[in-house]
Amino acid sequence: MKQSGHDAIARQADEHLVTHRVKLPKKVVEHPFQQVAKRLSIALLLLAATALIVYADHDGYNDNSDGSVDFLDALYYATVTLSTTGYGDITPVSDGARLTNILVVTPLRVFFLIVLVGTTLEVLTERTREEWRLNRWRSTLRDHTVVVGFGTKGRSAIQTVCATGLKKEQVVVVDPSAKAIEAASSDGYVGVVGDATRSEVLKRAEVHRARQIIIATQRDDTAVLVTLTARQLNRGAKIVAAVREEENAPLLKQSGADAVITSASAAGRLLGLSVLSPAAGMVMEDLIQQGSGLDMTERPVIKAEVGRTPRETDDLVVSVVRGHRVLGYDDPAIGTLQLTDRLITIVRVSPGSQVAPDIRPLPE
Repeated sequence: MKQSGHDAIARQADEHLVTHRVKLPKKVVEHPFQQVAKRLSIALLLLAATALIVYADHDGYNDNSDGSVDFLDALYYATVTLSTTGYGDITPVSDGARLTNILVVTPLRVFFLIVLVGTTLEVLTERTREEWRLNRWRSTLRDHTVVVGFGTKGRSAIQTVCATGLKKEQVVVVDPSAKAIEAASSDGYVGVVGDATRSEVLKRAEVHRARQIIIATQRDDTAVLVTLTARQLNRGAKIVAAVREEENAPLLKQSGADAVITSASAAGRLLGLSVLSPAAGMVMEDLIQQGSGLDMTERPVIKAEVGRTPRETDDLVVSVVRGHRVLGYDDPAIGTLQLTDRLITIVRVSPGSQVAPDIRPLPE
């Protein structure tokens, strides 16, 4: 009974360590088996070379057992010499053999030892390098984006924000699944393995320094807890959360979310629109896919546009953001554009990467 209690404590300790692990993007390295095979080949090559060198000058060596040195004795001498065992039963007696030991065998022995302990040295070096990278990452990370959940919603959100110019180094992914974080790290993002409802996990992701937080968890109750924790750690960050059920959206806003997206309802509305008008559904799908075809963007009003109406601008204006209000392009309350306004516009991306809806066939 006591032993099982110790096992449970050990398991909890292991889970605690996993919870707090930060995983930086990895560089491409050789497979461990390839590294071991390469080092073993080098060690055997050094052993064979030393044995041949000794056998080539076997007259300069003395064997205490019979006085002569054959190839087996040379191989034996090379083995005990390179491994620094040195029984002393075979010794160099001539000046040439001793000079060869000084200039050739000793450097080979050092190289042999380096190859043997290379794995340990590499592990220590890698740990030191990883710790240095982690400390440097923490000291330089500012105004980044934290994405909680690396499922379908989280991946799509990251792709969208990165399509607008956000660098991968400015994205931190938090997920309880080690496999999900491994996938995020392979894609070039920093990952934190752990439960995002715990404040220490979010602190590892430097949430208190983040500019925006995207919450894309699988459960609505988890999203509420993550939002509460994140808002407590960072009062000024923009928090956007996704929920499955629309009835949970008000609760998320009360928890501190600036915007709440109901994923099931949004998908259902897009399905309905596509049934009523496949062309309209295609355009909407293109609008929410950043980087191809038509994009919906938000930008400030430039000086040349001040005093004009939304229809008089060069871009296709959908809405005007004035203060905390979002006004339609034809709202009489807009009047003329002001320098403090922001415009939500529809623009076409560069021709080199556009995938416009009008070049795709409509479903029959």
